[in-house]
Amino acid sequence: MTGRLKRDHRVWSWLVMVVVAGMCSVRPARVPDAVAASPTSLPPSGTVPTQLVANTASPTDVITIDWKILRTLDFRTGKASDTLRFLEKRRVRLPGFIVPLEDFQERAKEFLLVPYFGACVHLPPPPPNQMIYVTMNRDTKISWWNPVWIEGAIEVINYKSVYGIAGYRMRVDRVTQYEDNGKWP
Repeated sequence: MTGRLKRDHRVWSWLVMVVVAGMCSVRPARVPDAVAASPTSLPPSGTVPTQLVANTASPTDVITIDWKILRTLDFRTGKASDTLRFLEKRRVRLPGFIVPLEDFQERAKEFLLVPYFGACVHLPPPPPNQMIYVTMNRDTKISWWNPVWIEGAIEVINYKSVYGIAGYRMRVDRVTQYEDNGKWP
């Protein structure tokens, strides 16, 4: 190599190392928890809130939940709170970020949903009660840079992936881009 080519190669190598180090050291932005549709917050355990029961006349009603509710699963013992047992196999709506299960995936029938961008990829994965294994009936275009809303039936399971263990599975029939109006709903 000539002197200039070696110097350019060292500059590019240094630049790549700086970018990679920066990507690994930057803490991902935390997605604020969505506020439950009714009531403003659900208790971590105990009885199911009467407002939640009153606003879900049938098991097909869609219930907007937040990541706080999912945290009530004790992933070490597998014990779910009363609220989680109430929500099991019901249709829920939840915002989050997509983690594709294959590199450079643009369309998928399955992926992980996590509460903040970058989870599982550059950092240790979130605990199982903060990861959802999502399955869909058909290939769908996915955006793993922006938050999305997912809608479908949720259940408590253990799903092992290369990115960690998910404590939930959702059979999702709707994925929509999260609309940012300056605050979470």
